[in-house]
Amino acid sequence: MEIKDKNIDSGKAFDLGRTLVDYVNVKTIVVDLDRTLLHTDKTISAYTIKVFNECKKCGIKIIVATARPFRTTKQYCDLIDFDAMVVSNGARIIYQNQQTDYGIYKRSAKRLLNTLKQYPNLRVTIETGDCAYSNLPIDDYETIISDDLVGISNAEGVIKILVHLDNEKTLTLVKNELTDDLYYTIAHGYLMQIMNTSATKWNGIKAVLDICNCSPNETVYFGDDQDDIKPIKMCGLGIAVANGIDDVKVIADYVTESNDADGVAKFIEHRILKNL
Repeated sequence: MEIKDKNIDSGKAFDLGRTLVDYVNVKTIVVDLDRTLLHTDKTISAYTIKVFNECKKCGIKIIVATARPFRTTKQYCDLIDFDAMVVSNGARIIYQNQQTDYGIYKRSAKRLLNTLKQYPNLRVTIETGDCAYSNLPIDDYETIISDDLVGISNAEGVIKILVHLDNEKTLTLVKNELTDDLYYTIAHGYLMQIMNTSATKWNGIKAVLDICNCSPNETVYFGDDQDDIKPIKMCGLGIAVANGIDDVKVIADYVTESNDADGVAKFIEHRILKNL
């Protein structure tokens, strides 16, 4: 297995000439799903499942942190025994029987959605946490089509608003309408994800680590996209997969193999489990 060593942030005390466990007592692994742990066909290999089972036997906690909502994340809970889940980019965290949501304020959702209605060609989706509603059909994304997203947001609440970016003009248009309590990220280069400023992947991860009594310094994080940059910087060791975007790979401590080559599991097996 080839793992590419990266330059290390001055704030991280790692020496690439020594092994990972010389510096990190690994208690927690946090992993993104799409384009990181999952293959391109959205499956998890038997090899990866075996490696994560070995982690559990060694007492390492496993947390998933994903932009996916819970309803499309829970299918993987039958394959990997996650100790906690950070879903919808941190807008919902789930630990045992506890669930905490950080949704968009209703007044902010209503204002933004009313503005977006003025542009009927925009493809807009709202995530309530349990369902997704769109004004127009969207390829590869199962939603309920509705022409009353404002009414639904008021009745059910919204944890995320998604806008498909057809061009740079769309991004500028929507950015100019965001209130101070909202922020956005771009996923896959075209999907604008709008959330409450409290609903970030890192905030969700930090909340779960606190609940589990785990330190970020004892945590290894795996990711591939913009939402993964802060967790990679803040955790004890940040790993990018080879298919990740350049902005992630340049700040990661290591770059492992791609998602389709089981890069996450290979790193864990060769760099963590073999050194315990």
